[in-house]
Parts: sequence; C-alpha cells; structure tokens
Amino acid sequence: MPNQPPKIFSILTLNQISSIGLKCFPSDHYHVGNDLVNPDVILVRSHNMLDMDIPNSVIAIGRAGAGTNNIPVNAMNIRGVPVFNTPGANANAVKELVLAGMLIASRNLIPALRYVESLQGDDQALHKQVEDNKKKFLGLELPGRTLGIIGLGKIGRLVADAAIKLGMKVLGYDPKITVESAWSLPSAVQKAQNIEDLLRRSNFVSLHVPLMDTTYHLINDEMVAHLKRDTIVLNFSRDAIVDEDAILSGIKNGKIKYFVCDFPSQKLHQQPSVIALPHLGASTQEAEENCAIMVVNQIIDYLQHGNITNSVNFPDVCMERGSPYRVAVANANVPNLLGQISTCMAKAGLNIHSMANQSRGEMAYTLVDIDSPVPQKVITALSNINGVLLVRYLPIPTETSD
Repeated sequence: MPNQPPKIFSILTLNQISSIGLKCFPSDHYHVGNDLVNPDVILVRSHNMLDMDIPNSVIAIGRAGAGTNNIPVNAMNIRGVPVFNTPGANANAVKELVLAGMLIASRNLIPALRYVESLQGDDQALHKQVEDNKKKFLGLELPGRTLGIIGLGKIGRLVADAAIKLGMKVLGYDPKITVESAWSLPSAVQKAQNIEDLLRRSNFVSLHVPLMDTTYHLINDEMVAHLKRDTIVLNFSRDAIVDEDAILSGIKNGKIKYFVCDFPSQKLHQQPSVIALPHLGASTQEAEENCAIMVVNQIIDYLQHGNITNSVNFPDVCMERGSPYRVAVANANVPNLLGQISTCMAKAGLNIHSMANQSRGEMAYTLVDIDSPVPQKVITALSNINGVLLVRYLPIPTETSD
C-alpha cells in the first residue's frame, strides 16, 4: 500500500464552542479556528447561517445542540452535506429548567419577588407588609397534580421521571415514540389517547416536540379551549410550537394561569402571567461541554471513516472497517443508484469487501470497503453518476517516514 499521509482538516467555529470539546480534535490532524477560509467543517451553536455564503469546501456542519433552524439544511441536501446535531446532550439542563419553571409558577415566585423588591421602610415596616400581604401569593404543591407531557424524547422522559419522583401524576402523548424511548419511559406514565385528552386532564402541560410543519402552532385557540382553568403551560422546545395570541387569550379567559417559556418576544413582553426566560435551556457549563464533545466525536468519525450518527438530513450509517480502502457516497434516494455504484467499481476490477446503505426520505448514503486502492478515475466516475451528490475516498492514512 503506498504511503497516504493524513489529511489536515480545517474546522471553522462560528460561535464560542466549549474548549473541552474542541480539545477532542487531534491537534496534528485538525486545524480549528474562527477565521478560517475554505473550511472542511463548520461548527455552530446559535449563529444564523441561513443567509451565509457557505464555501463549497464544506463537507459537514456540526450543531452543538439539538435545533437546526439556524442552518440551511435543504441547501445542504442538494450538496450532499450532512448536518449533525447532538440530541440528548443538553437534556438534563433542559429538564432542570422545566422543573424550575414549574416551581416558579406554582408558588407565584415572580410576583412575590417583585412585591418584595417594591417594599420600603425599616425591618419592622417590611415585616408587617410581608405578613399582611403574603396571602396574595398563595401557591400550590406538586404532589398529586397531573403533568401532561407532549413529546417523549430524551427530555420528555427525564421530565416525566423527575415529576413522578416529586409525587406527580404524569400523562404522556407522543404518536411517533421510538421503541428505545418507549422502553426507557417510566412505567408510571399514563398514555393519553390524543392531545385533547391530555390537555383536559392536566394541571401542567410541558411541550417537548421538534418544530416542523405538523407541530407549528400545535397549541392554538382550539387546543387552549380544552385546558382546565388555571393550567400552567411550559414551552422549552421551540417558540413557534405555540400560537402566542392563543396563549394570551387563554390567560385572559382564565384557562392559563402562567405561560412559562424560554423564548421572549415583543408580544409576550411584560405580560403579567408570562414568565419568559432568555433561552437558558442549554445554558449550563455541563450542557455546553456535553454538546461540544458529542458533536466533535461525530464529526471526527465522519471525516475519518465516513460514519454518520445523529444527522438531521441523512440516515445513520455506521460500518466497521473491513479494509483500509473506503468510499463514502451521498446521493439522492432514487432507484438503481446502488447498482450503478457497484457496477462502476466492478468495471474497474475492484472487489467490494463490505457495503452499507441506508435511505432517509429523499437522501441516501452508502459506505463501501474495497480490497484494494481505488484509483482517482473511479472516484470521478462515481461522482458523474446522475443522482450522486458527494463522493469521498477514505483510505486509512499511513504516516510518511522520514
């Protein structure tokens, strides 16, 4: 096998990414910086990339977090570029913030705090005012109350488990729950037949679903009408999952006691029954480190071996190395493309050692291990197949001797 020196990959960071995670990049094979030209990979947190001129050199984008609304995923599909995220890495941080929101709302802590801040006088005067008015902030305790959770992914399951341990009854609704999620769901969680059923039976409602066409304004006027009086609604998922006008109407007519969310807006600003936090869901040191470590390891595995894990636009495809010579092909999910890839290699006299192929919607991805080196003319021929978007040749590098 001819010497194949390791490629030096260029990683552009658009936000402050945890140094704990960035240190996972081996310094002799990766160049990381925030001002690089023609990078191989872009790492991002909240930076808006939607109008960004993304260089043609980019072969992967990594989001140190779960949401990818700030990334032009559809444009990356056309180029065969996987967009990675880190589902579950910040789950505990969000869970704790949901619990904090429930406690803040159930005990009326925000108006109580504002009341104390408004007091004047000496200690005796303060004490008298406190004793005379504390009844205005009478709250409720969580045990025995019902929490309805819409969306039973990692965060929803953690919230359910914590609520049960606090003595709450938990209703869950998730029509797309995975087998893995179902197995890890606490047995005490009761299944709601539909969203309306969950809303009618809950004292608290917490939303944990991704934003897509089917969940846009999931909580609207029709859904708010099903709520009990004085329900506390929590949204630490995405802002557009709720219709803000419907929330404000629900507050006005007594259906909603408090709306607690992580997404301030002009419409919600300074509404007395709205508790809007400044997008703190993943803002813990631990969550930022977990997200950075997770996305960096996924990017390394993709760059070096072509494996894909936790991509929002491509299927998961991971294959153990059966040979030093590997080809990765990103393509449109169209008939007979896999056959064309195999035929192209066979015509070049290459023997396929092992192959993995998966599709997801309009996208497909193939890993092929070959028993011998792959000539550049084969990579070019593969790239010219109609429907192929990106081809990468990934031989295991050998250090060049002095």
